[in-house]
Amino acid sequence: MRHSVLTAVLASGLVAASAVHSGDALAADLQYGAGDIFTRIGVAKVSPKSDNGSLASGSIDVDVQSESGPAFTLGYRFTDKLGVELLAAKPFEHDIKLNGANQASTKHLPPTLTLQYYPLGGTQARVQPYAGLGVNYTTFSDEKVDGSSLELDDSWGAAGQVGVDLVIDDHWALNAAAWYLDIDTDAKVGGNDVGTVEIDPVVVMAGLSYRF
Repeated sequence: MRHSVLTAVLASGLVAASAVHSGDALAADLQYGAGDIFTRIGVAKVSPKSDNGSLASGSIDVDVQSESGPAFTLGYRFTDKLGVELLAAKPFEHDIKLNGANQASTKHLPPTLTLQYYPLGGTQARVQPYAGLGVNYTTFSDEKVDGSSLELDDSWGAAGQVGVDLVIDDHWALNAAAWYLDIDTDAKVGGNDVGTVEIDPVVVMAGLSYRF
């Protein structure tokens, strides 16, 4: 299911792009490409994978719950087809089920930097799909667990991204994007190491893109 979300976002852009000729309804001064500075703003849903591992020598099954909230990105296109984008957001707060019961929670902030490729960059195509690879850094805060203390270590991991812009005019576009983030964190309960939580979420965002 998680992988189908990623492929569906990219596939929708590629299919739409093949149906739109580069000259349709856009003047030459509307083409997106080198030198563009942009932001994308929308609502994002963070959906951890279904099996987040086990703690305390396998005696505690961990299930990190999904959460939604506002998110935004900042990006720059240094050539028509290549750019960089930073994903940012306010901290997401997740409930954590331990052996099926809501007994813990945490906030996390997952800034993610990706190098992007735009196959139709520099053209007048209304539909601009893109894909990216990069790195994610996740920091945790306000960790809580019933009856004890919880500590989750910060995480570094790989990131993958697909997305599509539907150009409206010289500045505005509709946007949909999805990221896969490799997030693994070592956990301590009551100051004792109890194992690793594998969150590995898919982040899906829909909103608007604005080019400055």
